Amino acid sequence: MKHFLRMFVQVCLYFYCKCLWRCLKFVVRKLTGRCELQRICYNIKPGASRTMKIETSLRGSKNKLLQTSVSVHPDAIEKTIDDIMELKKINPDINPQLGVSLQACLLQIVGYRNLIAEVEKLRREPYDSENPQHEEMLLKLWKCLKPDCPLEARISKQWCEIGFQGDDPKTDFRGMGLLGLYNLLYFAEQDAAVAQQVLSDSLQPKYRDVTKEELSQLSKAEWEKKRFDKAIGYSFAIVGINITDLAYNLLVSGALKTHFYNVAPEVPTLSHFQQTFCYLMHEFHKFWIEEDPLDIMEFNRVREKFHKRILKQLQNPDMALCPHFAASESLINM
Repeated sequence: MKHFLRMFVQVCLYFYCKCLWRCLKFVVRKLTGRCELQRICYNIKPGASRTMKIETSLRGSKNKLLQTSVSVHPDAIEKTIDDIMELKKINPDINPQLGVSLQACLLQIVGYRNLIAEVEKLRREPYDSENPQHEEMLLKLWKCLKPDCPLEARISKQWCEIGFQGDDPKTDFRGMGLLGLYNLLYFAEQDAAVAQQVLSDSLQPKYRDVTKEELSQLSKAEWEKKRFDKAIGYSFAIVGINITDLAYNLLVSGALKTHFYNVAPEVPTLSHFQQTFCYLMHEFHKFWIEEDPLDIMEFNRVREKFHKRILKQLQNPDMALCPHFAASESLINM
């Protein structure tokens, strides 16, 4: 009975709030002479704050045209804006900036949705060693990360030097498909100096202090081994695939909207996603060193803590994860 009453109260509150909100919007429109979309575009600065409020307003509308506007084809956005202006009885000659602002927001909203589809397609495509393009990308990854060390054979233990688990990397791409390879290669090509430094660091032995008690019980050989018994210390490629998974989940959950709506003045692209991956790789590397884990067995704990840290940053509507991809100046004029 208590459960039924609680549900009944919640349903009543839901409908009460919904009706109250619609009444409030009606009153505000009569007082200001502006619809909700106008108030958002005129009162909120360009970027994630504006675009996310526009998206919420359109999705929550009772009108089908407004509801479906967030999922139209990019080529249909201009006509959709005209239809919205007509529906809301807004004169584009008197309010020219409104159409520009709405178009920018819809391009971001529709672009984010399409980016998820593009990323998902890559994730679902398995690595195929019979595909020349896949093989070419893999070999290019080696050349970028180890430019002074030729690969002796396609199947080789050398792959472990850049952080793969065995002598054939194709088995490591199962979880993230081609997306993992695309991201690793982008990092190695576009941010080569940082990628090579992260790879080098991940292979370096890490000094650990040995206590007097331990020293008294160890031979010299055992002591030397004990001092350098762990690396900084992870498998570069495997962690890259794991961070790809983290970036993918941030994208699909919508958490990256804050970042993309602040850095992409129009349509978020695969390049924006890959730039974000590069940033996450670099930041995770620094975070791993700061956390100073005992060994690789603590990877999941450190990854989860890093994930929460990124999520917290993305709760700030002004957040742009990558400092060198700060919100474009072109946003100012939208």
